Amino acid sequence: MGFRKANVFLSFLALLIFSTNAFAGTALEQSGKGLKIWFDTGGPVGGTYNTIVQNGAQQAATDLGCDIEFMYSDWSPQKMIENFKKALSANPDGIVVMGHPGDDAFAPFVEEAAGKGIIVTAADTELPALIEKYQSTGFGYAGVSNYARGKALATEAINRFGLKKGNKALVWGLKSQPTRGLSSKALIETFEKAGLEVDYMEITPEIDKDASLGTPVITAYLSSNPDCDIVVTDHGALTAQLENFFRAAGVKPDEIVGAGFSLSPATASAIKTGYVDLVGDGQPYLQGYLPVMQIALSKRFGFSGLVIETGGGFVHADNVDLIAPLAKKGLR
Repeated sequence: MGFRKANVFLSFLALLIFSTNAFAGTALEQSGKGLKIWFDTGGPVGGTYNTIVQNGAQQAATDLGCDIEFMYSDWSPQKMIENFKKALSANPDGIVVMGHPGDDAFAPFVEEAAGKGIIVTAADTELPALIEKYQSTGFGYAGVSNYARGKALATEAINRFGLKKGNKALVWGLKSQPTRGLSSKALIETFEKAGLEVDYMEITPEIDKDASLGTPVITAYLSSNPDCDIVVTDHGALTAQLENFFRAAGVKPDEIVGAGFSLSPATASAIKTGYVDLVGDGQPYLQGYLPVMQIALSKRFGFSGLVIETGGGFVHADNVDLIAPLAKKGLR
């Protein structure tokens, strides 16, 4: 991607050093004190995934002394751009975006922000061209590589559940979105390379906003495709609804492999009941916390943008008991 990746441990070390006594003039002061940050959480108010992102961002703002304003976009790329314009008009010190609209859609507005001295950084979905252009002035990224996470989840599912040629997979995702859709694309390509038959359904804007509306869609699909072996939801809120979807369709625990992304209390519960078998964990709490820290470090100390991989692990029946209490607290 042409930009430097940073280590999470070093990032937290930087936070520890520069929020205490790295410079004589800032000794014992919160490094973000007085900074105003606008943060687009991506989803709706109270959404299962973006609430965890918001929890992380709020904790960072509290730790660093920042003032933070949250925005909600119902996972609509168009609304994300509208929210960015709104944030620009408020002239904050920093703006955190989710990259779903893509580089081209954000480019003119990020250029305007740069001209005003506003630091922009991204979470959840990467904006590689904008990072390459503005990283030296603080544009970073906290999240996962969408293509890599899709490939990793599909590969883990194939190996863990013995999927092979002749098995049938449903991928329910957002392939139409420029960078965000790479996750769905990787899922499909990895399954097909292993010989699986793959059906794909695009998540509609209505279901993207309210995952519970997906029940009739998935029940109709499963009724018409009783030979489906695995359902993968490329969406944290839909993953949280998988148990409800399967129950509505008359599917018993472990009858169909259920997989998806992003832990939540509902998803953790579904793992325990056998309706969700594998979850790719992007650790959205860090996707909230780290961008706020990024802006404070860049604004106060001139650091370039940090590009931090927050995911890579999986949650399943073997480790859910360790993580479920953290999910209940909105930390995982």
